[in-house]
Amino acid sequence: MLDKIAKAQRVIDEACQFLGREITIMEVCGTHTVSIFRHGIRSTLPDGLKLLSGPGCPVCVTDQGYIDAVLELTQREDCIIATYGDMIRVPGKTGSLETCPSKAQIKVVLSSEDALQLARDNADKTVVFIAVGFETTAPATAVAVREAAEEGIENFCILSGHKLVLPAMHALLGGMNDRIDAFLCPGHVSVIIGAGAFQEIVDAYSRPCVVAGFEPLQIIESIAEICRQLAAEAPELKSLYGAVVTDKGNVAAQQIIAECFDPVDGYWRGLGKIEASTLQLKETYKRFDAFERFGLSDEPGEDESGCRCGEVLCGLIEPKQCGLFGSTCTPQKPVGPCMVSSEGTCAAWYKYGRRN
Repeated sequence: MLDKIAKAQRVIDEACQFLGREITIMEVCGTHTVSIFRHGIRSTLPDGLKLLSGPGCPVCVTDQGYIDAVLELTQREDCIIATYGDMIRVPGKTGSLETCPSKAQIKVVLSSEDALQLARDNADKTVVFIAVGFETTAPATAVAVREAAEEGIENFCILSGHKLVLPAMHALLGGMNDRIDAFLCPGHVSVIIGAGAFQEIVDAYSRPCVVAGFEPLQIIESIAEICRQLAAEAPELKSLYGAVVTDKGNVAAQQIIAECFDPVDGYWRGLGKIEASTLQLKETYKRFDAFERFGLSDEPGEDESGCRCGEVLCGLIEPKQCGLFGSTCTPQKPVGPCMVSSEGTCAAWYKYGRRN
């Protein structure tokens, strides 16, 4: 393995010297961000190569307006709010699920199926599943919705905040951040949508896209492959995660998403409104849509805390450039979602990168 790492580092060094300019690569996935920090990969790279952390954490990219809609539900005594653990501490205008006074019951679940079971077990309450995540978690949410329809479980609904990765990548290269030379593409999402889905990014913007796994060697070799392509001026799509990711992805998962959801325009933290980037339940399943059932707004919210998570998610600044980082905003008392989530960029910087 050491030989492979040394070979990859030579490719990276030679490409940086050949190009004579800064190379900027964005890792889209939050798991990549954490792995890169945890294994000290940044410290092995030459000064001429910069890694940017992108909008790869679903908790982090969730717009403030969605968080405020969740908090509005806490004032309903007839509800049980079922949520993944990372969402508990994300601040909204009136606090977070952890801190705001709540009339609703709040339950941490590990899956959408757990939320559906809560509805089966609590017929006198409406269970609202806080459905966030990219294409990796959307299929499981769709399965739960379909099961609820088949079983006639009418006291179950979802607040869909599911996002699609490709529209965000288009938004970044379409004017949000033109410094990005290439993408280290997400491994988990690629399992679902397939490596071939990123070909449209290569074709539209002439940017290398390399699908990577999460082990240090896989990441370093993927960075080397990107550098090789940039030096050769030959951008292409390549997957170095062939053991898990296929070209077409998980067709069954794609089909269940298409059966239950439509892609609609949606709001992202930092990126604003992105066309066809958010999953909304189809008309067939509309009765399970919490936005519809409770008349909740899905309009964008405003964050007046001074948090700069939006800029961090776009790769425009590093966490240390936010005046709140490490002082007002810490993992113990987070101001923004990038410090809350286990895959958040600010949390990774705080845990692994402050000495730098």
